[in-house]
Amino acid sequence: MTYQIVDMETWPRAAQFHLFRSYQQPHYATTTRLDVTHMMARKSDGISPYRACLYGIGAGLHAVPELRMRFRDDVVVAHDMVTLSMTVPTEGGSFGYAYVPFVADFGTFDAQAKASIDDVAQGGALKANNGERDDLAYLSCMPWLDYTAINNALPGPDDCIPRVSWGKIVAKDGRWDMAMTLEVHHALVDGAQVGAYFDAVQAALTRV
Repeated sequence: MTYQIVDMETWPRAAQFHLFRSYQQPHYATTTRLDVTHMMARKSDGISPYRACLYGIGAGLHAVPELRMRFRDDVVVAHDMVTLSMTVPTEGGSFGYAYVPFVADFGTFDAQAKASIDDVAQGGALKANNGERDDLAYLSCMPWLDYTAINNALPGPDDCIPRVSWGKIVAKDGRWDMAMTLEVHHALVDGAQVGAYFDAVQAALTRV
């Protein structure tokens, strides 16, 4: 993994970092609705809406530097690239984790994602991250529910890996939309960055 150490002496939000590092519940989740009409229209071209969402999420994460920052005790690092780790249902009725590095070219990303997801779906080890990596973002889809809010199971206040969830795609007034949630650690990410993330995801979903 390639990263840079953030200089706490010059980082503009160092004070906010230290404030929220002291919180017992420093995470917050934001849910909004995204227009996926263009993405659904691409189904006729053989595009998978699920993998298109993965691509949009990856584009959003890489458009916002703070979403690629992690802390290790009081040292903050900024990763150049993060890998998407998503839950994949298996043939045995459980699930495992797939790991897909993000690349900006949709065709290349789509092929990599399909291969990784298909491999996990056929069964095998859970492959959960046990803490050895922080250059990740955790993703999970809830296609059964058009939900209004959601949060995730978290091991504690030192977990700073972003979580992204998205729900059922629904038809609405001749268009399609869905809920998406970003859950982050407030020591690293403020509301402005959350807004920038959703803007970048929306833009990516209109160009797949």
